[in-house]
Amino acid sequence: MGNVSYYTEAGLKKLKDELKQLKDVERPLASAAIGEARDKGDLSENAEYDAAKEAQGMLEMRISKLDAIVSNARIVDENTLDLSKVLIHSTVKIKNLGNKMTMNYKLVAQSEADVTQGHISVESPIGKALLGKEVGDVAEAVVPVGTIKLEIIEISRS
Repeated sequence: MGNVSYYTEAGLKKLKDELKQLKDVERPLASAAIGEARDKGDLSENAEYDAAKEAQGMLEMRISKLDAIVSNARIVDENTLDLSKVLIHSTVKIKNLGNKMTMNYKLVAQSEADVTQGHISVESPIGKALLGKEVGDVAEAVVPVGTIKLEIIEISRS
């Protein structure tokens, strides 16, 4: 069994929709491209065939990865989560004690992470450091520029 990941209903639906698209649309297209390339003659010198096979392999790897993620996914009801500490799907207001900047992040599963939206993975260095902390706690995260200290200012669900 793989690693269990926790998603919102919308996040899991997005993954399932992508998986359905890959299986129902992209896979048949990849097979058709291989068939067309095969019909063009000698496979030993057919770059189009090699490219189509490679594309199919990449597609199958993505499908396999998504299958594993979806099969190990669990939906979290955000309304039942404890607000006293940082958990997955927490929105956390933090203050970087080094540069005094405040930031808001929502901790999400790896596949839902999008820093432009303020969504960081619970598996990221900052996400790992924040998990389980309470308001007033200071988390230390080891990031590429060194260790940073982050004070938890507020925890919410939004």
